[in-house]
Amino acid sequence: MSDVRNNRREAGGSSVITANRLLDGRIVWQVEEGTWSTLIDDAGIIPNDEIEAAIAHAAGRQQADGLVGVYGVQVDPEAATPTPVTVRERIRAFGPTVHPDFTPAAELEAHA
Repeated sequence: MSDVRNNRREAGGSSVITANRLLDGRIVWQVEEGTWSTLIDDAGIIPNDEIEAAIAHAAGRQQADGLVGVYGVQVDPEAATPTPVTVRERIRAFGPTVHPDFTPAAELEAHA
């Protein structure tokens, strides 16, 4: 079954996997199997020719990981850090649709 939320992946491109945490609804990004971060910069980048299998595996673990809505997001191959190619996913990754105290940048500063 193909990931219908982002079915226009470029051949040769790369993607990351995202979901929402059930406990608090926060957007999370898969770092590696069973490990998730609220910062897209921590996300593991997966070649698009491997992403469907990785999404299926992550989706199979979503209950155990306390997640919902696992899917893949294509990232810009020219960016220095994982940057989604679509506006919707850039908003999910970087804001500004939430209060500044709850953005990934604010969390990064709080942990510095």
